[in-house]
Amino acid sequence: MRDAPRRLGAALTAITLALTACGSEDIGPDTDAGGAEGDLTGRLTVFAAASLTDVFEELAEEFEAREPGAEVVLNFAGSTELATQINSGAPADVFAAADTSTMDQVVEGEGLAGEWVAEHGEGGAIFATNTMEIAVPPGNPAGIEDLDDLAADGVSVAFCAEEAPCGAATLTVLEAAGLDVAPVTYEENVRAVLTKVELGEVDAGLVYVTDVDAAGTAVTGISFPEADEVVNDYPIAVPAGAPSPALAAAWIDLVLSETGASVLTEAGFGTP
Repeated sequence: MRDAPRRLGAALTAITLALTACGSEDIGPDTDAGGAEGDLTGRLTVFAAASLTDVFEELAEEFEAREPGAEVVLNFAGSTELATQINSGAPADVFAAADTSTMDQVVEGEGLAGEWVAEHGEGGAIFATNTMEIAVPPGNPAGIEDLDDLAADGVSVAFCAEEAPCGAATLTVLEAAGLDVAPVTYEENVRAVLTKVELGEVDAGLVYVTDVDAAGTAVTGISFPEADEVVNDYPIAVPAGAPSPALAAAWIDLVLSETGASVLTEAGFGTP
């Protein structure tokens, strides 16, 4: 089972997720409630915003090294899509969203685990922050220099869908700049926007600073002052009915630890 793919497809349905979570006899929900490092066994299913892909994949390796009897399964997608899956019954042990309003959707829907709420409160623990940046293909063919250039004639731009956290952040910075920009495409999450830029299918895209960092030389990042108008807080929590609450608590402890903060900082995230 340790060779099973760690990452689930973003478009996975709740039914498929349910089968994944309970279809194995040797690795399932928590089989050891002990909290000592190395004591926990079972499958941990983490739902996380697409912008957390690289960080959580690195932390998953660290977690499995600490807990050899555990298997981490990661499901990355837009935060709103993940919240919908959880509220539809998908068995997530942990939910890490790209903004607090999306976590609120889970709180108002299926809710969070009672023990989590008692210890941390209803809205989840803030573990990271992120800001926006313009991403352009290498060489910047369209000559983009600032946010105003996205509204120029002939410039093709990709944005996140408005219901996604990155889409909401995009609207905020455009309003702050007094700009009306018509993108050629709305993508379901920030990594999809980044891919459009990497492939040269658009002249620019609005993504998070961390996505530009993760892309390396595949894109060039351009900062702009209006980005200071919106800073996304990333909350993490245990949804109600989590199949593996002990593993979930251990995962969140790792994310909130100095190790987690170091990995987040290296990826360009801010930390509380």
